[in-house]
Amino acid sequence: MMSQALIVRSMYESDLPKVMQIERASYPIPWSENVFSECVRGNNLCYVLANGDEIVGYAVISVILDETHLLNLCVAPEYGRRGYGRYFLKHLIREANERESSMFFLEVRASNEAARQLYFSEGFNEVGIRPNYYPAKTGREDAVLMTLELRLDRYA
Repeated sequence: MMSQALIVRSMYESDLPKVMQIERASYPIPWSENVFSECVRGNNLCYVLANGDEIVGYAVISVILDETHLLNLCVAPEYGRRGYGRYFLKHLIREANERESSMFFLEVRASNEAARQLYFSEGFNEVGIRPNYYPAKTGREDAVLMTLELRLDRYA
């Protein structure tokens, strides 16, 4: 059950040890701490999802012109299947709308059926395949490119 103490806040360098712990527990080939550090110091939008004082997830987003690109969204495995990912994703979509993004897009591993279903249920559509996009333990894995059109009424 989700706590009422959930907050989404900016990610700081001091959050990276916990972010890395979640990243390593979640992915067979995790991002490096240096990649996260560069994201925090760079032009990306980096967030953590906290349940009280405990970081339970994180997200990294790139914004270019009116497009929002989700680079990484992760919830700690022990908090999976409790609605945290959906809560976090909805928050990120609301923010993209507030920034007046017209498109929100992401890549997801073809094998990550749970994530794909979450994105479908929030209105994303599959629009293509990026062959051999992700490193995998046994070579490479395709990514499914998914998009969500935002604020279409803004242009009416």
